[in-house]
Amino acid sequence: MDPGLIKLALGGLAVLGCIGLIFGIGLALAAHKFAVEANPKVEEVLEVLAGAQCGGCGYPGCEAYAEAVVNEPDVPPNLCFPGKEAVAKQVAQITGKEMASVENMIAAVRCSRIEGQVEKRLQYIGHGSCTAANLAFGGPNACQYACIGYGECAESCPFDAITMKDQFPVLDPDLCVGCGTCVSTCPKGIIELVPLKARVWVPCSTQDPGKEVKATCQVGCIACKMCVKACPAGAVRLENNVVQIDHQKCMEYGAECGEVCVEKCPRNIFRRFRPSSDQAAIQEQGQAAA
Repeated sequence: MDPGLIKLALGGLAVLGCIGLIFGIGLALAAHKFAVEANPKVEEVLEVLAGAQCGGCGYPGCEAYAEAVVNEPDVPPNLCFPGKEAVAKQVAQITGKEMASVENMIAAVRCSRIEGQVEKRLQYIGHGSCTAANLAFGGPNACQYACIGYGECAESCPFDAITMKDQFPVLDPDLCVGCGTCVSTCPKGIIELVPLKARVWVPCSTQDPGKEVKATCQVGCIACKMCVKACPAGAVRLENNVVQIDHQKCMEYGAECGEVCVEKCPRNIFRRFRPSSDQAAIQEQGQAAA
């Protein structure tokens, strides 16, 4: 081999090596100069969080929430729903923030499709997901606000708190931590978080006029407003034909009202909230009626 070519190759390698060394030193100096020191409290918070990575706090993972709650003064210490009050107290202590009250929540499906014997208005043939079916004329059910039943909520739940029975979601109150993942997943928007101590609820989300509801569902809310008029606490209102309950007002008023809203409902869809049995009861009543 030509000695001149060998010298040229070695010289090139030496030049490249020097350039790499210079760039390496430059990057090291830049990293040192512009380095941002990590707050040790972030690691402390991260250690006490539940580590569920559920996103219920509104941040993409536990680490993101830990950084936010430590570095941002407006982020409260009680957003780790799986950890509940015990974790909230530890986060508040680490960050020096005031401990806010923690209301234990549970997911509830505001639909009684099974019990109401809601029929199919069309046969959906396509990808078996609620989102896809919802794009096809709002889903296959006669009620446009009914649970579609393909189980996206169950698939999304990081705690396996939802099981599907006869294409209807049933929640396990012992596993549900109120993270809200299913709430954001449901394309119909019929899953909501309810205080675990809630006294009453309405498992129906229809916005249709009463006449149409009677034609499609045997128990659906007909927006008669009798519950609104009967509630002495002013905790019940109607928005877009959907009953909305201010659970805080309801709980503060107490049981002295005798839960008159439940008694006045002509469709028996306004009910006492029993998270351990409500979904199962809806399922059983629907099967019995069928």
